[in-house]
Amino acid sequence: MADNDESGRGPLSRGGVAPQPLFAVAAVLLGSFLANFDSRLTTVGLPDLRGAFGLSFDEGAWLSTAGIGSQILIAPAVAWLATVFGLRRVLGIPSLVYAAVSLIIPFVRDYPTLIALSVVHGLLLGTFVPATLMIVFRNLPMRWWLPAISIYSIRVGFALDTSSSLVGFYVDHLGWQWLYWQGVVIAPLMGLMVYLGTPSEPVNRALLREADWGGMLLLGASVSMIYAGLDQGNRLDWLGSGTVMALLVGGAALLMAFLVNESLVRQPWAHVNVLFSRNIGLSLVVILLYTLTSLSNSSLVPNFLGNIGLLRPEQSGLLLLTYGALPMFVLVPISIWLLRHFDARVVVVLGFACFAAANLWGTQLTHDWAREDFIGIVLLQSVGQSLTLLPIIIMALSNSDFSRATAFAAYIQIMRLGGAEIGVALMGTWLRVREQIHSYYLGQHIVTGDIDVVRLLKQLADRFAAHGAGLAPARAVGTLASFVQREANVLAYIDGFWLCFWLAMVALGFVALITRAPPGPFTPAPFGFAKTLLRKCGLPVT
Repeated sequence: MADNDESGRGPLSRGGVAPQPLFAVAAVLLGSFLANFDSRLTTVGLPDLRGAFGLSFDEGAWLSTAGIGSQILIAPAVAWLATVFGLRRVLGIPSLVYAAVSLIIPFVRDYPTLIALSVVHGLLLGTFVPATLMIVFRNLPMRWWLPAISIYSIRVGFALDTSSSLVGFYVDHLGWQWLYWQGVVIAPLMGLMVYLGTPSEPVNRALLREADWGGMLLLGASVSMIYAGLDQGNRLDWLGSGTVMALLVGGAALLMAFLVNESLVRQPWAHVNVLFSRNIGLSLVVILLYTLTSLSNSSLVPNFLGNIGLLRPEQSGLLLLTYGALPMFVLVPISIWLLRHFDARVVVVLGFACFAAANLWGTQLTHDWAREDFIGIVLLQSVGQSLTLLPIIIMALSNSDFSRATAFAAYIQIMRLGGAEIGVALMGTWLRVREQIHSYYLGQHIVTGDIDVVRLLKQLADRFAAHGAGLAPARAVGTLASFVQREANVLAYIDGFWLCFWLAMVALGFVALITRAPPGPFTPAPFGFAKTLLRKCGLPVT
């Protein structure tokens, strides 16, 4: 990095440098990982939770929506709340309440109570991730910024690659209750780390008097309603459902009201002009495209192994843990080193190129692919995860105005949570529609009376004849139909990989439009051949 006052505090700090920076970094680690693991475990472990709580499919779907939707409701406002009330107040007490709620939920059997506690659980969890970046910039010396942000950034890929194995371990060995009870152990520890690693800050009464409570409520409610509509869209058939339409239209109306509010109030909380910078706007678009591109890692590979390979989450999770999560311990330090010496745009191009290569490889899959056939794809995705999100965040921060960081943080959280749900809804709809299309076209080639069809049905019927000659023809027809459905699903997953490949290529195009960031704490310091080349070209060397 460029030379700077490494012992100085971040530009947003009011209470001084963290008394014990290691504790602050530990709080970043625990808070961000707990939030991602909790959300991911609830999603992956939802079938087990439905069985444990005795819920129907619809009730289980709303349980997941309530937990994540409430996170989205509070997340955009957390940076402002931390600025006004201090990190100790925003994270300390909520971490203890979160632990208590996590302890209670497995004992609840009344569905309305379960939904209410899930909403509270999500609201408290929603404070953890946004506040971790505030810890970095408000309380850590600048030399700690890049390693701390790297912890923040890899939590996504690490949680995706380890959650399946962790769900299997909890359910098979400790009990499904530990899907919630892990928070009973981790959340108070995080609160303690925040107390030890951040200074005591007075309440900023000047900002509190100018609070734009209406804007915060409108933005949080609008995005959470849109999320709920997207989350339930595939299950309730999108525009054919009044519930989905009400959520999407109501969320859009509240979003418009938020924009009007921000243009009228005297002290807007998150005015959209913070996004008018070309590089910031493009960086947010690239964050969204990263979220969509990484669906090949979070959705396609484990879902293919579950639906086509018929593997349990813990069985497919071993692949993601070994070749997806563990390599990050080596790849992330490499990513940090690259960012210290090379432009972040170069690093993010390498990351998206790895995603594109992994997705192109995935387009070659067949129904014969087993878990080990995905090793190369998962390794490439691990490299992509390590070399993509961190430099994107660095690009966005390098071009942002730290004096308006709370407004910028609100939009970052919207892209982080909203983009993930848009991606999940997009991929779910894409796979469903493509499977239906391929099933239709494959069916066109299976005609009653066709000599090849008759021959195959006879071969299948002969195999089943030993178990009952009367049922053999029907079982043969059912088996042929299952073959068609299997191949249609395989073709749909191939289309999914193609979609992620082209999203990666579009992302590379947007990265090419981002210009060089102004000098700052994240400016790389070239060395060796790179420094000599820059000097010969007459370019500044920091």
